[in-house]
Amino acid sequence: MAIPFKYNIGNLTSRRVSTALTILGIGVVNAVLVSMLALWNGVKHTTATSGSATNLIVLRDGSETELSSWFEKGKENVIRTLPGVAKRANGEPLVSPELVMLFKLPRKGDAKESNVEVRALRPVGFELRPNVKMVEGRVFKPGLNEVIVAKRIHDRFAGLDVGDSFHFGSQDWNVVGVFDAGGTAFDSEIWADLDYFSAARKRTSTYSSVLVQPVDATALKSMKEAIENDNRLKLMAKTEMTYYAEQTSGLFGVIILVLFVTIFMVVGAVLGTMNTMFTAVASRKRELATMRALGFKRRAILMSIVIESAVVSMVGAVVGLILAWPIRFVTTGTTNFRTFSEVVFNFRIDAKLALITIMIAVVAGVIGGLAPAISAAWMPITRALREI
Repeated sequence: MAIPFKYNIGNLTSRRVSTALTILGIGVVNAVLVSMLALWNGVKHTTATSGSATNLIVLRDGSETELSSWFEKGKENVIRTLPGVAKRANGEPLVSPELVMLFKLPRKGDAKESNVEVRALRPVGFELRPNVKMVEGRVFKPGLNEVIVAKRIHDRFAGLDVGDSFHFGSQDWNVVGVFDAGGTAFDSEIWADLDYFSAARKRTSTYSSVLVQPVDATALKSMKEAIENDNRLKLMAKTEMTYYAEQTSGLFGVIILVLFVTIFMVVGAVLGTMNTMFTAVASRKRELATMRALGFKRRAILMSIVIESAVVSMVGAVVGLILAWPIRFVTTGTTNFRTFSEVVFNFRIDAKLALITIMIAVVAGVIGGLAPAISAAWMPITRALREI
């Protein structure tokens, strides 16, 4: 015979203060857990969802990043003439040669400097990234020392307002616009004109990468094979989305931080729930023994206490989500150790993350409630009835 669920609710409401404090404690623990998972979710969303699954990025064979890739400009012409390359309205191939380097810039309110990726490209590069939108100012003009900066970089680094100039190397750069890349990896970049930038940085004979749009999936596959099987090129090709998904391996420090905090938070939730349920069981020994005497089996007592523990943990998890919700509006950054450049991102809480944290809390509640439940279920009836 199962114990009615309303019995558990009655027990919780009869101990309003202790139940509320337990829920708040679990909520605080879960809020920290949510924050850590939102941190990783934000980083992962920024990198793994960047780029297109239908565009190919071409790099020097063996390169892990655009920063470590370089190849002669002449190889771009081979790529442009491959069968299956999509064309612009004017018949020009949708092929964007690009050069990626690092600038070291000061952060706002901090004397510390960090590396920022600078991408030099031509107008066709914008067509291949339709999610990039100007939000202030204008696009740089070809042949000039002008740059546009991602909004997140603009908000995080000093001297990047429209109309500002900054000095790097032997060159002054004028900020003429701010763009938004929809929460992708490009939100951590500065963009400039390819021809002017390559001359200023003395990289006139090489590119870092070439971005190309095939006409369809069949063309994508054949172009990838053609590029990688041509021993003259010594290049490799992968979808742009795959390339950015692989960049998460450079964020190993964030992964370790999230893993350790998650483990400690789950252990804390289990111990907190266990302590609460032991206290609750201790105050109800005679009541539980009476239920045993009335014919309720041990498994019914055990299941009732575990359910009670799970309910408290689930409510605590929801409270934790509410407490952590404002963190979605926080922008922060970390270093990608593949590129040694700043990755700027927002903490990200979505439905999947919310469900995961609630499930973790419920599992922690079940585990934390097991020991008290076993203790109550196997308590000798005669001894428990004598408890005052």
